[in-house]
Amino acid sequence: MNYTIHQTISINILKVEAVTNSSVLQIGSSGSIQALSNLYNTGGFTKPAEEAKPMQPIPYQPVIPLTATV
Repeated sequence: MNYTIHQTISINILKVEAVTNSSVLQIGSSGSIQALSNLYNTGGFTKPAEEAKPMQPIPYQPVIPLTATV
């Protein structure tokens, strides 16, 4: 079955916060999306990174200071 799609897309601002290995950003129609994954060593690293150290818990601090009412 064939589809003919006519569309007009106007984008004033497109802000993408993050792109991960499994992200798909689609604008408009697509007949099929084929998976593609590439891994690049853009930093020129030659050995694995050191082990991560556990984080210390951060004490809770409210955004708005809470005061006691009597």
